[in-house]
Amino acid sequence: MDAHKAAEPDSTKGPKIPVAVFVVLVVGVQALAWNVASYRLHGSIDPLYLLLSLFLSINLLICYWEACLYLRRDYIAKRAEYWRGRGAATGRAPALAFLFSGVPIGHILSPTTWADVWAAYSVYDDAYTDRRTFGFNCDVGNGFATPIPSMILLASMTTGFLPAVVAGILGVALFWQWVYVSSLYIVSFYISGGHRALSRLDRLVWVWTPNTVWVLIPMLGLYVAVRLILDGTYGVLGR
Repeated sequence: MDAHKAAEPDSTKGPKIPVAVFVVLVVGVQALAWNVASYRLHGSIDPLYLLLSLFLSINLLICYWEACLYLRRDYIAKRAEYWRGRGAATGRAPALAFLFSGVPIGHILSPTTWADVWAAYSVYDDAYTDRRTFGFNCDVGNGFATPIPSMILLASMTTGFLPAVVAGILGVALFWQWVYVSSLYIVSFYISGGHRALSRLDRLVWVWTPNTVWVLIPMLGLYVAVRLILDGTYGVLGR
């Protein structure tokens, strides 16, 4: 497949929405819905709840992308060549180019469309073009394993339908695996030598920043989950 054919999803006719706008809308609508429900039930919006509901809403979108990583794993390896070539030709970071590219509204749920998330990122870490790597498999695992537990935890933090201790145990399991896996991904990235081909700026922006967020916020989530267990109430979330 040549670069022009590889670019086919972005060149599909019809109205488009910028990727960045779509992401903000999807995450924003989810987080807003959870927080409106929480406010109506409890009369206030707790900062910890707001942050964790936003994080879990982002994770739910990423889970879909991670499912696309598995479903379009062969296509991603070919599409990555397009993004490498485009980056070399324009001098523009492939990840930024993708974020501001247009997604055809008629293909908004297409796994092929969202395979570009990984094809563009593979310019920084080619683990996502190789299904034998840790990076590939840990993200696929997250995509299929965490959506339902994330929604249960969100619903429980919002409505309290689970006993606080049970919600806390679920939270410990979820947040700890994000802390551990994200930390291990950074280690594996450096051990494999993937950092050598990147500038310091690219390492900071595309590797350290997102993975640090995925360590620090889950660490806060661990604190909240442990408090749910020890207190036996949702008091840590202002309930």
